[in-house]
Amino acid sequence: MKTRITTIPLPGRLLRGDRGPRVALVGRLQTGKSTLFRAASSASPRHHRLLRDGGAYDECLVDIGLEQISLVDLPPLASLHSLDAHDRIVVKYLLWGDSWPPVAAHETAQPVVAFNAPDVLIQVVDATALQRDLELSFELSLLGKPMVIALNRVDEARRKGLYINARTLADSLGVPVVATVAHMGIGVAELFAAALAAARAPTVPRQQLASTPIEASLGGLRSLVERDEVEEAFRVPWRFLLFQLAENDGYFLQELSCHFPHLLPEVQAARVSAESRLPRTLSDELHADRHHRAAMLFEDVTRFGGAADAGYWQRLLDGIFLHPRWGLLGSVAVFALVLLMVFKVSTMLDALTAAPLMEWVQQWQPDSTAGVVGRAVADGLVGLVGIAIPYMLPLVVFLVALEESGIMHRVAFVVDRGFHRIGLHGSVASAFLVGLGCNVPAISLVAATTSGKDRLVATLLLAFVPCSARSAIILAMGGKYLGGLGVLAIFALTAIVLAVLGRILTRRYPEVAAGVIQEIPSYALPSWRDVFRQTWERTSDIVTVVTPLLVAGSVLLALLRHFGADQVINLVLLPISTWWLGLPSLLGVPILFGVLRKELSLLMVYQALGSMEIAPLLDQVQIATFLVFLTFYIPCLSTFAVMIRTIGWREACFSISLSVGVALLISGVVRLLLEIGRALLP
Repeated sequence: MKTRITTIPLPGRLLRGDRGPRVALVGRLQTGKSTLFRAASSASPRHHRLLRDGGAYDECLVDIGLEQISLVDLPPLASLHSLDAHDRIVVKYLLWGDSWPPVAAHETAQPVVAFNAPDVLIQVVDATALQRDLELSFELSLLGKPMVIALNRVDEARRKGLYINARTLADSLGVPVVATVAHMGIGVAELFAAALAAARAPTVPRQQLASTPIEASLGGLRSLVERDEVEEAFRVPWRFLLFQLAENDGYFLQELSCHFPHLLPEVQAARVSAESRLPRTLSDELHADRHHRAAMLFEDVTRFGGAADAGYWQRLLDGIFLHPRWGLLGSVAVFALVLLMVFKVSTMLDALTAAPLMEWVQQWQPDSTAGVVGRAVADGLVGLVGIAIPYMLPLVVFLVALEESGIMHRVAFVVDRGFHRIGLHGSVASAFLVGLGCNVPAISLVAATTSGKDRLVATLLLAFVPCSARSAIILAMGGKYLGGLGVLAIFALTAIVLAVLGRILTRRYPEVAAGVIQEIPSYALPSWRDVFRQTWERTSDIVTVVTPLLVAGSVLLALLRHFGADQVINLVLLPISTWWLGLPSLLGVPILFGVLRKELSLLMVYQALGSMEIAPLLDQVQIATFLVFLTFYIPCLSTFAVMIRTIGWREACFSISLSVGVALLISGVVRLLLEIGRALLP
């Protein structure tokens, strides 16, 4: 009987023990990285800290056939750019391990345990959110290390109708791509076999070039980082250092200035030269280009639900909303639609609902105290109808539908850099658009989607966003008596004040706002059940909080007026209305009643002056001063009520003080400048 012998070829040298490669798992938070580690790790992995105050990592040996790897689960890493202190430590270990180069040898925080730099990187990506992970893939390829992609959660992706061509993705990136389901152990053996093969025959990922204009603009900076002395001091791939300096990374720029001070002016000049050839700042261009390339690669390797044209339509829409240069046009189109809703659809609804009710209530002129209270309650409820039905509900429904479709997430990403300049993230863009209709649901939206410093600053700034009521007064009175340039100047002034206040408020709160990565979900048709549910969640405060306070405020002001307190109010407000703003003293009451609803201010101005034509009674300087004051003055009691629930009494009262102070300051300055201009140009 013949015995059959199976021959298994062995490599010339087994990778085992000290010769075994070190394989590091890297990736964003919640991609399944630690689950993958647990699927392959021993029962007692070693747990260490990178530095005494740095993040922790787990490590264990993993047998792969007759060979062995040392597997390391590093702390999550979202990006190699704009690094915080903890992410910077992870990047140092990816580059240098515990053997730091001359530029880092002087640092007081040195490694506490031996840690060799990894030989192979396994980037764990989430197949259900692949586009976000591809940006990190491009960045990791700059490290010049062999890499394998673990395409995790492919089962969830398929349930969502996403089919990713792993072979095409591997060809595009120049690295192996292995589909895995970590929590079920599917594909884990193949993944580590691929990592071992990458260590045996190391090949770096395919170089991912930026767009041609960006690559051409970096020529001067490249000649500086390719110098031998710079390469010896940093011990990093020149292309990685090039992009870190181009992104204006604080750590690498600081080390360059310390060790090569004579090169710093040249680097800064090279960055200025590069930016002069690009439409935006260099860091913005690199960020947008990387995101755009990731989006395009995602479209190339993904099939949606089996529909042949799904990829085409998503590519077309992303070209409108996410293109690195033209994506802003899509955001402008959304902004234009919001304005159309506010000034066309909402105005039409207002004429059909609140206006007839207000006209009907105006016919009731009671003399008794009980009648005055009843009329005040009716005024408050009509004002509530005038806020909710025309301006709040349609706009919130519209924007929630845009969110459900995936469009608002793209708008938030495009405007994110702009919001960064005032200390916020683009995720608040939707709230600011809602604020153009009504500040009340806008503040509720901020409360639902943000926290900490972002919530405080965004809520305080929303009080200065011109809602439809304030915009209507500006357009009605300003358009008639100041002309189009006057109206444009007031809105431009509002934008400037918002930007300046944003910078000031972010410094008032010492908490460091965490960075926010804008999610870019797939496009989808909105589920109207979800749209209406979210609309109610964001506007329910109008019933529980706003209604009682609005009615109570209306009753209080009506009683003050009924008992002849008008003259007292005008006298108390004389320092503001006449001395500071230069307005007739009888406008004190209209200013005070503006806290109920801004349209009441305009109506009561006509009543106080006894005429619908105010030009003979107020000159252009007075009209402009009055409009500027109302623009920044306390929005309304409804807004204040929602603020109390969102940020508490203390910050809500601070918001009132801030709005009154800003309104007085800006309107006083405007009055002074206009008076000087009138004196110089009679």
